[in-house]
Amino acid sequence: MKAAIEGVRVAGTTDGPATIVLLAPEDDEDVLPIFIGIEEGISIARGLDAKGIGRPLTHDLLLDVMEELGGRVEKVVISDLRENTYIASLHLRTPRDAVVVDARPSDSLALAARTNCPVEIAEAVFEEGRRPREEFADVEDIWEVVAA
Repeated sequence: MKAAIEGVRVAGTTDGPATIVLLAPEDDEDVLPIFIGIEEGISIARGLDAKGIGRPLTHDLLLDVMEELGGRVEKVVISDLRENTYIASLHLRTPRDAVVVDARPSDSLALAARTNCPVEIAEAVFEEGRRPREEFADVEDIWEVVAA
């Protein structure tokens, strides 16, 4: 199912702050929350906001190298959930062929945010992890936390 990155949030928990990227399918009211690290969350948010910081960070560098070599990101797929860990893949087009690369969801979504490529979620994965959007209504946007 097609989805969009709705945003990156930071929630307070008993173990400290938790960074969450929210994926919103096109035809559903619920969202898929994926818990990630704060640095990964900042990278996704920076890509969504098209915020440059001068010198490229890791995801910017990877994208620059890929494009210089003639490749491009065609889509990101959140394809599986194993032992509470989401599995993702980058679908790339290279000058030689189409390839699929195993990647962390956070890295894949950071590249998707920079390229505006499609994001897809396997239906079974969404069904297992879906949560009501209202659960995240009061959770702070990552820029509110980082800027504070």
